[in-house]
Amino acid sequence: MDSSGSDKMSLKPVPVEGAVPDAAGGRDVVGGDTNRLARFYEMLQPMVKKRLQPEAVKRLPRQEVAHQVSDIVMEVLDLEPDAPDLLEQRSLVATLVNDLVTTSNGGALAEAGPAQSQAQERPVRQQTPGQLSVTDAKLKVKPILLERIDVASASNLEVETLVGELDGVVAEIRDELQIHLNRKEHAELVRSLVDDMIGFGPLEPLLADESITDIMVNGPKQVYVEKGGKLTLTDVVFQDDAHVMNVATRIVTRIGRRIDETNPICDARLPDGSRVNAIGPPLAIDGPSLSIRKFAKQKITLDRMVETKNVSAEMAVVMKIAARCGLNILISGGTGSGKTTLLNAMSQMIDHGDRIVTIEDAAELQLQQPHVVRLETRPANLEGKGEISIRDLVKNSLRMRPDRIIVGEVRGQEAVDLLQAMNTGHDGSMGTVHANKPRDALIRLENMVGMAGINLPAKAVRTQIASAVDMIVQVSRMRDGVRRVTSVTEVIGMEGEVVVTQELFNFEFTGEDEEGNLTGVFKPAGVRPHFTPRAEYHGLDQALLEVV
Repeated sequence: MDSSGSDKMSLKPVPVEGAVPDAAGGRDVVGGDTNRLARFYEMLQPMVKKRLQPEAVKRLPRQEVAHQVSDIVMEVLDLEPDAPDLLEQRSLVATLVNDLVTTSNGGALAEAGPAQSQAQERPVRQQTPGQLSVTDAKLKVKPILLERIDVASASNLEVETLVGELDGVVAEIRDELQIHLNRKEHAELVRSLVDDMIGFGPLEPLLADESITDIMVNGPKQVYVEKGGKLTLTDVVFQDDAHVMNVATRIVTRIGRRIDETNPICDARLPDGSRVNAIGPPLAIDGPSLSIRKFAKQKITLDRMVETKNVSAEMAVVMKIAARCGLNILISGGTGSGKTTLLNAMSQMIDHGDRIVTIEDAAELQLQQPHVVRLETRPANLEGKGEISIRDLVKNSLRMRPDRIIVGEVRGQEAVDLLQAMNTGHDGSMGTVHANKPRDALIRLENMVGMAGINLPAKAVRTQIASAVDMIVQVSRMRDGVRRVTSVTEVIGMEGEVVVTQELFNFEFTGEDEEGNLTGVFKPAGVRPHFTPRAEYHGLDQALLEVV
């Protein structure tokens, strides 16, 4: 392979003998305490000889022998309090490999230890540049690697295929630069380079961890994750602001969007459905910021939420019946409280014969029904034209003959069109809204109608809301990190100029256990639901009255 990098080379790796320095191959050896190294050599030699028989060694290439010996050495020395440093370990590995190869070829094992024999053969000096971290090695290897491969061809390969292709190329570059890494570190380096080339860089391990629900990147040197409802600072870092922007650009361009100085805010989604918000300079002062709400691999159902004590069994039955009966339902809660998850769970009760239209900024709903039309907004282009808003999509959906309309988040003028849809025969429509209490959700709806520039008396707007919305489900992320449904409230109608509501269930906080988890009870109000006649129409009134 041409080290000048003048021509783009193929991805075929060049074999490199040995993943560790080979004393017999003429490479310099790191000095150390010869007596101590001799003692470790005497301890390791019988173990290596026992686990790697000469017959097996004959059938293996030298590189694989070196890998296996290296694994044994690291396994044993990890338990030693005064274990040799990395370069001394390489010296041990090299001599042990030579011993094995000599034995497999009919020779005798060397009598002297590695430090003794090497001290006699050549003068001892410190290697340069010496040991580097994987991050530092990546900074040196990456620019040379990009010169030697065809990045366009690489981006078309599967991840594991590309890892295999690059392994030898990276090993050759390391050899040229005298960068010394063990087998595990080398694999980590190759994987990190591949993640940067066709993946999402340092975020890949976090995206693969199913226990993580949110990832928050606050500039290149600070990445937080949410696990079990708690925020934790990770040791993941990016190289610089440009590195973060490269990952953000790779995410948003997959769905035809862009992020740059002229358009520094963007909503997008990952291939698995995870929701992403990116904001860059000049709006993000301390570096580009990414907020990723991960896609749940495991489908969350109301029954599953009962098991995890997010709701009571009785509340789950009422919500199932409400969704089955075609009530217009608003799910209210704060940021990260689990509104979309609950919306997904409740939507599973929708009849499979219904035609459903979903409308979102970044599509993340996971409806299981066969007849679903998913619509997604579009931002304006460079000339400031071509924007398609949620309100535009809600208006258009009314011409698509939907049985139910589901809006991922109601937060602006689209509230008018959604209320009109709910009032004109599209029963069973759903949406989410940011609010702290059911009453606040009604006030927010009223305010959002006002944002549309429609000059109506307050009573007329509230009457529209009262006739459109049947139920509000309040969900909260509490201070122990657990998301709970804290209220199930019906909208009954108007009394004067006030919207009348009736609470069916609420969560009553009682205390805290020894592990810091909040305790409480889901209390039924003990009243007859206002939608009982609707439940009776669907043959579900008996099941409803049994749980309230």
